[in-house]
Amino acid sequence: MNKYFLSELMKTLALFIYIFICSTSIIFAQNDKPLILQININQEINPTSQIFLSKGLAEAYNKKASAVLLHLNTYGGTVVDADSMRSAILYSKIPVYVFIDNNAASAGALIAIACKGIYMRKGANIGAATVVNETGEVMPDKYQSYMRSTIRATAEAQGKDTIINGSDSIFTWKRDPKIAEAMVDPSLYIPQVVDSGKVLSLTTEEAINLKYCDGSAESVDEVITKYLGYKDYVVELYKPSLYDKLRGFLLNPALQAILIMLIVAGIYFELQTPGMGFPSATALAAAIIYFTPLYMDGLAENWEIIIFVIGIILIFFEIFVIPGFGIAGISGIACISLGLILAMINNDYFSFEHTQGSDITRSVLTVFSGLTLGFFFLIFLSSRIGAKGMFQKFALETDLHEASVKDSTFKNFIGSQAEVISDLRPSGKVMIENEIYDAIALTGFIEKGQKVRIVKTDNAQLYVSK
Repeated sequence: MNKYFLSELMKTLALFIYIFICSTSIIFAQNDKPLILQININQEINPTSQIFLSKGLAEAYNKKASAVLLHLNTYGGTVVDADSMRSAILYSKIPVYVFIDNNAASAGALIAIACKGIYMRKGANIGAATVVNETGEVMPDKYQSYMRSTIRATAEAQGKDTIINGSDSIFTWKRDPKIAEAMVDPSLYIPQVVDSGKVLSLTTEEAINLKYCDGSAESVDEVITKYLGYKDYVVELYKPSLYDKLRGFLLNPALQAILIMLIVAGIYFELQTPGMGFPSATALAAAIIYFTPLYMDGLAENWEIIIFVIGIILIFFEIFVIPGFGIAGISGIACISLGLILAMINNDYFSFEHTQGSDITRSVLTVFSGLTLGFFFLIFLSSRIGAKGMFQKFALETDLHEASVKDSTFKNFIGSQAEVISDLRPSGKVMIENEIYDAIALTGFIEKGQKVRIVKTDNAQLYVSK
């Protein structure tokens, strides 16, 4: 009986072990399937697409993906973001391939050339990478020179092929840098490829013939099975979060320039109309929107924000404490500009060892574009305030007849003495014969308590001097 029981127990254990081994084998077999992470970039090349690629590559690394496949369709975008994306691809520890689904123009061409393999749908195009501005106008040669160098270096990074010709070995570029440069420089002439005066763009067949396309495919699966050599695999699509989409939008250089414009305009009008509230609220909101994504992204540090705040304090100090325009005012403008610029750059207390030149260029151009926009915006608002329309509420409305009567009365005050009862910076209030009037200092600022003389009146407004 004991022997029979022991025999049945052994059979049961053997069955359980067999089932366990089979189940484990199935699980490991599933886990052994190579993972291909797909990242879709079907939009303008901008901070949003740069974030998508960066986060996608990080996800591929964490999940130990065998390869990354970009599904690309773009007409181009900003050079700075394209340069960041191509650098991320070149230095990726996981091989990155691209499937061009229709277009890889301008910045898209630079990104595609950085990939280990380029595959294109029939009828697709790659090229036309000349640097242009927002209106499509070709930028000066210094911008083209940088782009020519960048796209050449990207092509050279793919290395060379060795061709055995008898006893000789011939080394040829896997992707000819001259072909890449011709996508930027219309002055290049390459026999049987492109004439001088034309920027190079390639169709799928042309790109295959010039080794700028490794094969034609009609789908992602065809690229993976036919060219990458994976038969049994798992494709996982990278899905960006809502936060990443919002962060990309807030990091757009155009929006950042507008925010800087609102910061400058808000500070200016708050100084012109102290206590009004709306300008300072606008400047504060714009500053928060500007710095928050940069801070959360690890770019803006506490000390950079402090520099910006110190700049504002210095300007207020210049206006309200030491009238004039001197060291405090200039230092304030410098601190504000420096804080805005440094917040966009990955630096370590003024150490730019790991900072790309393109990032510095981008931040400087963005900040000074915003400051320039702010300057012209101030001129526009100054000319519109008080006029009929939405800006009428920013100025006091005055009846013309009433103003005429006041002007006539005020002329009797010319030559009279008055006492300043609120600082004239340059506008404020004075007291004449126990009556309070608005007044403007003709030169400089005049402190409260000083005696002044009424020197003229114009449009029902008193003008005084010490």
